[in-house]
Amino acid sequence: MSSRTIRALALAATAVLSASLLSACGDDDSAGGSTSEASAIRLGYFPNITHAPALIGVNKGYFQTALGSTKLETKTFNAGPAAIEALFSGAIDATYIGPNPAINGWAQSKGSGLKIIAGSTSGGAGLVVKEGINSPADLKGKKIATPQLGNTQDVALRAWLKENGLNADTQGGGDVSVLPQDNATALQAFAQGSIDGAWVPEPNLSRLVLESKGKVLVNEKDLWPNGLFVTTHLIVTQDFLKKYPATVKKLLQGHLQALDEIEKDNAGAQKAANEQIKALSGKPLKDNVLESSFKNLTFTADPVASSLYTSAKHAEDVGLLKPVDLKGIYDLGPLNELLKAAGKPEISDSAA
Repeated sequence: MSSRTIRALALAATAVLSASLLSACGDDDSAGGSTSEASAIRLGYFPNITHAPALIGVNKGYFQTALGSTKLETKTFNAGPAAIEALFSGAIDATYIGPNPAINGWAQSKGSGLKIIAGSTSGGAGLVVKEGINSPADLKGKKIATPQLGNTQDVALRAWLKENGLNADTQGGGDVSVLPQDNATALQAFAQGSIDGAWVPEPNLSRLVLESKGKVLVNEKDLWPNGLFVTTHLIVTQDFLKKYPATVKKLLQGHLQALDEIEKDNAGAQKAANEQIKALSGKPLKDNVLESSFKNLTFTADPVASSLYTSAKHAEDVGLLKPVDLKGIYDLGPLNELLKAAGKPEISDSAA
């Protein structure tokens, strides 16, 4: 065998070996990351109707069907900070979450911990008060609950109070006493008359009205352009997105299928969401609360990016967030690829 032939065979063997190694590593220059898929993806969500696409996606098996051989593992949370902590500790890879915990997580990780990859829910929050309170001025000296200090609804209330010339400090003092407490406690406190109102998300907003004869003083959607503002969106760790973009895209396929279900069969979607709430909490929502909540919510893949930037500014204005640069917090590329393939309009992450 000639030396030329030996060199040719050696080069061929090297090329084959290199190709094998690249394949094993999942390298794909065109995608800028791995083409391999994860053996499992750990998804967080809340047993709350504002997370209906997650509830439906799990209940109907849309996520698992889209993921194929990748195993879906789920974990539920009752508050955004706990979900962010789990995300950053490596306990979960992705989660449905509200805007302010996502902003805080972005700030804490200095822009390296997460990406917002899709919208989920808009609307479904506001201020419910007892009879006799008819204007912002009537709230002076009153006690108003929010789910948690610095959470999405807490920031919304404090910003609204400030815009209306009322102040509230983080210790419960000021013109209005803002008392962060979990939603179950707030529902009971309002029914007993120990608080005068609460700025809460669905289904608690509807429960305060239907079960305790409260009245809506502020429907938050009335404060936003076109009545749209982000209540829940889907985030993923940057590490997982970079390593397993194909898996993330399949997760989004399941998410979009759940959104389609809500649009095409709203009654069936409500039933599936309620079944999942019952499976998680042991108790479904009452039919009238479920129906009222769904009417007050808009489910959309659009994360309403402009409202996120505004929410961050609100949090800064009321002293609950240091100035933060949110540039790069979104990665809507995989979502827009799926939307384009389905003949649907692509979504912008513009702050405007």
